[in-house]
Amino acid sequence: MATERIDGTLTIAETSELTGLSPSTLRYYERIGLIDSVERGPDGRRRYQAADLAWMAFLLRLRTTGMPIQGMLAFAELRRGGDATVRARLELLGRHQAQVRKQYEAVMRSLDAIDDKIAHYERLVEEQDGDSGRQA
Repeated sequence: MATERIDGTLTIAETSELTGLSPSTLRYYERIGLIDSVERGPDGRRRYQAADLAWMAFLLRLRTTGMPIQGMLAFAELRRGGDATVRARLELLGRHQAQVRKQYEAVMRSLDAIDDKIAHYERLVEEQDGDSGRQA
């Protein structure tokens, strides 16, 4: 269970528990620049802050929607560029959104086909049950 320090920070284990990202993934994300360098406490250990958690939550949304790590890295780099990169970030997210919508629509079409097939088999089962009841 996460226990915030007096300074409001969390350890890597607590951050891992809250985000679902393993400590090794958190370290990897920091090493490749997906997460900015995390402040360290007097003991030299990472201390994550609320802003770090908010950024990780957004990264997880990008990952969940299938953005490749290179795309997330590009977005992270643009984010570091501040207000001058707002248009580029908007464009990157717009392209990703279009791709996610396209995938979503394909999944929904496939789900509709599965629903139709289930309905077909349910009708067949009902017919079989009806036939076996008449034979008794």
